[in-house]
Amino acid sequence: MDSLIIKEGFPLLSFLIFFPLAGAVVLLFFNGEKFARYWTLAITMITAAFSILLITGFDTTTAKFQFAEVHNWIPQLNIHYILGVDGISILMVLLSTLIMPLCILASWRYIKTRVSQFMFSMLIMEVSMVGLFTSLDFVLFWVFWEFMLIPMYLLIAVWGGPRKDYASIKFFIYTLGGSVFLLVAIIALYMKNGTFFIPDMMWHHYSMTFQILVFLAFFLAFAIKVPMFPFHTWLPAAHVEAPTAGSVILASVLLKMGAYGMLRFCLPITPQATFLLAPYILGLSIAGIIYGGFTALAQHDMKKLVAYSSVGHMGFVTLGIFVLNIRSVEGAIIQMLNHGVTTGALFLCVGMIYERTHSRELSVATGIGKYMPWYVTFLAFFALSSFGFPGTNSFIGEFLILAGTFQANKFLALAAIPGAVLAAAYMLRMLQKIIWGGTNNPDQSYLKKHDLGIREIATLAPLLLFVFWIGLDPQPFLDMMHHSVVNLITQLNFIQQQAPHVASAFMR
Repeated sequence: MDSLIIKEGFPLLSFLIFFPLAGAVVLLFFNGEKFARYWTLAITMITAAFSILLITGFDTTTAKFQFAEVHNWIPQLNIHYILGVDGISILMVLLSTLIMPLCILASWRYIKTRVSQFMFSMLIMEVSMVGLFTSLDFVLFWVFWEFMLIPMYLLIAVWGGPRKDYASIKFFIYTLGGSVFLLVAIIALYMKNGTFFIPDMMWHHYSMTFQILVFLAFFLAFAIKVPMFPFHTWLPAAHVEAPTAGSVILASVLLKMGAYGMLRFCLPITPQATFLLAPYILGLSIAGIIYGGFTALAQHDMKKLVAYSSVGHMGFVTLGIFVLNIRSVEGAIIQMLNHGVTTGALFLCVGMIYERTHSRELSVATGIGKYMPWYVTFLAFFALSSFGFPGTNSFIGEFLILAGTFQANKFLALAAIPGAVLAAAYMLRMLQKIIWGGTNNPDQSYLKKHDLGIREIATLAPLLLFVFWIGLDPQPFLDMMHHSVVNLITQLNFIQQQAPHVASAFMR
């Protein structure tokens, strides 16, 4: 337990998990539509407000897990309720809590049936997300990992589009299949260590065969969740059929669970296997970047375009992780946050235009800039952020990833650059069609009185604030993660020096 800084007094992390759960229980007894909306908004806003306390009390000078809570759960099996956050997980917790009130606002009029049940599922979703990013016991982590499947499945299957049955089942099967490999890896590590405490499993000397098998089990589970190419095929269907809030949660938080798992488990638990297999994962990352870019460029459905862009953007994240230097890993973490902000905002924008035109086709939304100036202003800034325009948040993340990649391997960095060019191409193409269109635009005059309202502006404005805050002053965010990343890479470098024969040719 030397890796923990125990939190005395108010159990902040437990509050962030169980307060939304308590709010969900209330909805079982009071299920009026109006009450459900206002109650859920209040619960998520209070949770978000309390999560800010993590920043005020976070020590940026240590790599230890902070705000830690330790309680017995099933002592006979050495299973404990252990929570904590470090520089890698704190930003993911904040992203989870701060995005939820915006999802509720976005669903205010979009969800018209079974409103109470929808809000119940959203609160359970928040419980799962925060619990996963704060768990330091592997069984507790796996419980939240699996628990997340139920509300996400319901969001797609009950409130989704015409092909919701196909999309929800495909999402469930893919993710559940990956979870089986994750469970096998957890059991194998328990048999080796006799504990489920995650920090105690890190940086141990395991045999190379054992590390490779555990790494592959971890990788399959997390690659499906990211999702990496070629494990991505569940994502477009899930995004397209999910309600707006479901798409936002998928893009902003759930995809990050896979990248977080790679950082938290693959690198420190199986470091030698990481060095050995990194070149193959880097190849898949480059393939995902290029594939995602070209596929997004071919789309005429706005939601599919944004969905396929996620494959390319998350390819940059996994590229940064497995380049294995400080600059690239910090870039990957900040890009995880950036993708959550920007792509979540783009899905909100798609949902807003769908509410007005009842279509996601670019041809139907062509030329609305003349009638919806507020809408296209927000959309333009988020699109610029998506392809890494200087001054926006994504530029910082991609710059750090590419700088770290250039430092390690120039040819690999050059192979990734076309992905950034493709991102600019498909986002500018979308903007051109929506804002101006051509000479034969459909009549959009009916939208003149349907520009963004106060609720919708209040939904998008916080995300636009983060676009420019991170883009113009990223240092506070980098400071939070820096010591944790330095500790991770220092330990990896030590392993490489101790056993240089296992380092890949890429790392030599």
